[in-house]
Amino acid sequence: MAEFQQRGEDLEHNLAECRTLLKEAQGWLKKLEEERQEGEETEAELKKAKAEVKKLKKDEKKFEEMLEEYGREKKKLPWNVDTLSKEGFSKSVLNAKSVPREETEEEKVAKHKTFVEKYAKEIKHFGMLHRWDDSQKYLSDNPHLVCEETANCLVVICIDYEIDEKHALMEQIAHQAIVMQFILDLAQTLKVDPRGCFRDFFSKIKTADKQYLDMFDHELELLKERVRSCAQSRMESAMKELEEEERQKRLGPGGLDPVEVYESLPKEMQKSFDEKNIQTLQEAISKLDPLEGKYHLLRCIDSGLWVPESGEADDDDDADDED
Repeated sequence: MAEFQQRGEDLEHNLAECRTLLKEAQGWLKKLEEERQEGEETEAELKKAKAEVKKLKKDEKKFEEMLEEYGREKKKLPWNVDTLSKEGFSKSVLNAKSVPREETEEEKVAKHKTFVEKYAKEIKHFGMLHRWDDSQKYLSDNPHLVCEETANCLVVICIDYEIDEKHALMEQIAHQAIVMQFILDLAQTLKVDPRGCFRDFFSKIKTADKQYLDMFDHELELLKERVRSCAQSRMESAMKELEEEERQKRLGPGGLDPVEVYESLPKEMQKSFDEKNIQTLQEAISKLDPLEGKYHLLRCIDSGLWVPESGEADDDDDADDED
């Protein structure tokens, strides 16, 4: 009798879960059809959404038939204490999806890029939500956001905010990124579609014990540390690229950097360039060994620090050859 009652409760729960998934899939399909009318390319996702709706309708009909059969069997049972009472709580999970094919790295990158371009505004809005109830309602209205692409996009937004020194916004987005990651982890544990279990996460987190909340906060702190480290690395890399670009722009006609050449000059020659005094520069060069003076002079010309008048460089070379 207990097994019979449990079977009925499982059928009711699975039917309700199936109808919830169907409603979300139909909402997703409707949104894609509207976007197609606006000229956006959504054929692949539209085809996938239609197949999902069709499969869930089939599952719904199957559960309804099983529940009707269960009702007919129940009417045949005699009334007693077992048939008039039932358990306070029961839970069953519907896993109607088959295991998907493993995607290649190229497919993952293309899928992520397409998804982010299409739903960037919605993802950012979710990242700004503070209350558990608001997050749950927004995901109920936008179930297509419950996926790995959203979690990855939120982390990228975190890094961008950290680079811009908007630390409070970074921490807010990081919180929502961990929310999405916990939902994905829960779905992987239960082996179900994450769109079908995100409500379970919010139900649990709103009544969670200290251990579960501490684990959530620990993962959040780890993410923020990784974001800060990545942002620092990106800024250092960007600075190096900028410095190299500036150096390339400074290069003289001979391909030398005037800053590097200036720093390698003797102090007296540096002072002459600072004062822009040609006479003291010539005197400083005359005090040097002829080969050393020619070396520094040619480097100044190649870096653009010294721009000789027409024919002056050739005259200097001829004079050096005669010496």
